[in-house]
Amino acid sequence: MKQILRASLVMFMCLTVITGVLYPLLVTGIGNSLFPAQVAGSLIKKQGVVIGSALIGQDFHSPHYFWGRPSATSPYPNNAAASAGSNLGPLNPALADAVVARYQQYQTADSAPQSVPVELLTASASGLDPDISPAAALYQVARVAAARHMDSAQLKTLIANNTIPRQFGVLGEPRLNVLGLNLALDEMASRQK
Repeated sequence: MKQILRASLVMFMCLTVITGVLYPLLVTGIGNSLFPAQVAGSLIKKQGVVIGSALIGQDFHSPHYFWGRPSATSPYPNNAAASAGSNLGPLNPALADAVVARYQQYQTADSAPQSVPVELLTASASGLDPDISPAAALYQVARVAAARHMDSAQLKTLIANNTIPRQFGVLGEPRLNVLGLNLALDEMASRQK
């Protein structure tokens, strides 16, 4: 019995050191050497100051910027500490009310005759989605162009230049990082002044 208990404790200690200390150190070391930006959180800096992460959505509401997907996190949007979906099922009236309110917000802000892309009406599963589709960005061109007194064609070119293609040409869908797009928009606007 003592022999079995001793062997079990030795195995427990060995596995604890291997899986709880050595493996995490190895993986962290490899990550830091091969993917330093990703390990640091994919932070985006402007003039040396961290302004966000490419992995977490930002809350834009000014008509001068492209808006991202709605966030269901609380107490404020895109709260990474409260990442979760709204947990509202398709038959829940609260979900329908939220979608209708968002639709009315876009119709008021954009005065666009076409239908609002569904991703701008529904919150993402995590509440932190940093990306939108090219269609969602193109939907907002008229509002941003009017607010910034810019040509719509310039904004469409900006969207095309900032579209991230499918990974390996087949995985996922083309997308735009909203923070990156808005930073490129600010840069383009500052060059035109």
